[in-house]
Amino acid sequence: MNHISDLIQTVLIYALPVIFAITLHEAAHGYAAMRLGDNTAFMLGRVTLNPMVHIDPLGTILLPLLLYFSTSGAFLFGYAKPVPVRFDRLRHPKRDMVWVALAGPGANLVQALLWGVLLYILAGSGLTERFFLDMCKAGMLTNVVMFAFNLFPLPPLDGGRILVGLLPWRQAVMVSRIEPWGFFIVMALVLTGVISAWWMQPLMGLTFDLLKLALSPLAALMP
Repeated sequence: MNHISDLIQTVLIYALPVIFAITLHEAAHGYAAMRLGDNTAFMLGRVTLNPMVHIDPLGTILLPLLLYFSTSGAFLFGYAKPVPVRFDRLRHPKRDMVWVALAGPGANLVQALLWGVLLYILAGSGLTERFFLDMCKAGMLTNVVMFAFNLFPLPPLDGGRILVGLLPWRQAVMVSRIEPWGFFIVMALVLTGVISAWWMQPLMGLTFDLLKLALSPLAALMP
């Protein structure tokens, strides 16, 4: 019974950070696309902070919960409704594709920093309620995970779109042809531990080091 209650408490701690992480990630894609010439997402109401618009009932709620409870938190995966972007409508499609793709992970990096700021403020104010402190830590972890995972350089992930935008045309076309099978390739790499060992752990470690450096002035002010 204690095990189940611990799992439920963990779900409650992560719920708000995950909703914010997903919502702002997707809205950032749509906002960047709108600013760069494609208003498709805006016209469909996807440039919004309303989480219900971005949440996929299967990919955002059911799948992560099933995986979490069935593996006791050892493995977790989920996804939101992708924001529709017409890259051909962007003013400079190949270049602007990079900025639209970067907007999502960029939003997660900013959120990780803000959760870190809130953690220091709450801890410095003498708050001893573990729930809120743990939520701040969960907010940092959730957003760093989303930041690192989405930058993996394989379409349809954001990192794959960034790679396509940066490569010369011939190589860009070759990489973009992977997209129909990209999701299955990524899942295979996740399940075999390749992404975790060779991508997630190094990039997450570097990201946390940078966040610690950015938060160091605030840490110095704390008693």
